Amino acid sequence: MAQSRRMSLTEAIANVVIGYILAVATQVAVFPLFGIHIALADDLMIGLAFLVVSLSRSYMLRRMFERIR
Repeated sequence: MAQSRRMSLTEAIANVVIGYILAVATQVAVFPLFGIHIALADDLMIGLAFLVVSLSRSYMLRRMFERIR
């Protein structure tokens, strides 16, 4: 059964939101180990930039594989 565009978007959003939470938590934990000290708001904005790219990538790849199938 093919996946609808709406379900592709829902899957991509769920994947990226979970990734966003993990990325920000990782930044908060790892950046100080490398001497990078930034405000939490900056961590959130950096994560948001990557979230937009990741969501677009995930959705486009899902649609491409659905088209191939």
